[in-house]
Amino acid sequence: MNSLSVDTLNQNWLFKYKLYHIPFWCVYHYFWFTIAVANPVAAAKSMFFSAYSVKILAYVVFQALAVYFNLYFLMPRFMKKERLTQYVIYLSLTIIGTSSLINGGYYLSAFFAGCSVKKMFGVDPGNFMSFYNTSFPSTVASTTLGMSIKLTKNWLQTQHRQQLLEKEKLETELKFLKYQFNPHFLFNSINSIFFLIHKNPGMASASLAKFSELLRYQLYECNDQQISLGKELSYLENFIELEKLRQNNNVHVTFEADEPMPGHLGIAPFILMTFVENAFKHVSKDAEHPNWIAIRLGLKNDQLAFYIANSASNDSGTAVVNYGGIGLKNVKRRLDLVYPDLHKLEIQNTGDRFEVHLQLTLTELEQSSATFQMASL
Repeated sequence: MNSLSVDTLNQNWLFKYKLYHIPFWCVYHYFWFTIAVANPVAAAKSMFFSAYSVKILAYVVFQALAVYFNLYFLMPRFMKKERLTQYVIYLSLTIIGTSSLINGGYYLSAFFAGCSVKKMFGVDPGNFMSFYNTSFPSTVASTTLGMSIKLTKNWLQTQHRQQLLEKEKLETELKFLKYQFNPHFLFNSINSIFFLIHKNPGMASASLAKFSELLRYQLYECNDQQISLGKELSYLENFIELEKLRQNNNVHVTFEADEPMPGHLGIAPFILMTFVENAFKHVSKDAEHPNWIAIRLGLKNDQLAFYIANSASNDSGTAVVNYGGIGLKNVKRRLDLVYPDLHKLEIQNTGDRFEVHLQLTLTELEQSSATFQMASL
C-alpha cells in the first residue's frame, strides 16, 4: 500500500469516527478555563500537567457525550417529530445527569492530588450540590453551542439543497418542454389526429382534447414544487393515450392505477413522467416479437408504489438508460433533492426487458414545504 493510500485511509478513519472533534472540545474548555484564571499559561499547566486534568477531562468527555447524545438521538427522535415536551424533558435530564458526572470529577481530582476536596476546591466534601454552580451552566452552554452549530449547518444545507432543487426543477422542465414541443412530437401527434378526423371523428375529438390538456398542464399547472397526485395521474393518462395513438398499435400498453387518487397528497411534477417517456422512447420495435409496456401505480396510505416495464431489443439496450435526454443520473439526483430518505429506486435491465420500481413517501400538499425543510435534520 503506497503512502497516498495510507493517508487516505487515515483521513477516512479520522472523519468516520469524528475524532477531529477532540481538539475542538479541548480548545473550547481551555478557552473558558483561561478566562476563569486570567492566565493562558497557568490554564494550560493546570489542564495538562496537574491534578486538575482529571476535572477538566470530566468536562471534556461528559459534555461531548451529552452534546452528541442530544444531536444524534434526542433531536432526530423528538425535536424533528415535533414532540417538543418530551424533548425538553429528556434534554433537561441529560444536562442534569451530565452535570452530576462532572461533579464526580472534582472528587477524583482531589483523590489523585492526595488532598481533600475542601483544600483543593474550597468546598465541603458533603456539599455535592455546590459544584452544580459551575458544572450545570457549563453543560448548558456546551449543549447550546452544539445545537447552534448543528442547526446552522442544517439551515445552510437546506438552503443549498433548495437552490439546487430550484435549478434542477427549471432545467428538468426546460428539457421536458424541449422534448414535448419539438416539431417531431407536434407533427406526429397532430398528424395522427388529422387522419382520425375522417376515420373516427369521435376518437379524434377526444385525442385533441387530451393533447390540449397535456399542453395546458405543462404550461400552467406544473410550476409548483408539488402538485396534486390526481393531476399527475391525469397527465400520465393523457400522455399515454397520445403515445398509443402515435405507435399505431405496434405496442401493447397496459396501465393500472388505484382510483380515485386522493387530492390531498402531492407529488413533484415530472418525477413519474421521466420513466414513462423513457419506456415509450426505447420500447422494442420488433416485427416478430411482442412489443409491450406495462405500468402500475398503487397507493397505500402515503406510500406510492410505481412500476413500469417495457420490452427492449438488444440494439436499444445501451440507449435505454438515457431517459430521453434527461439522463439517469439527473433523475436520481432530482429524487435525492426532492425526496431525501423518502424514496427507493430499483432499475433492472436484462437486455430484452427494462424494469423500474419506485417507492415514494408522499406528503400532504400544505405540509410538503415544511417536510422538505426538516428533512435534513
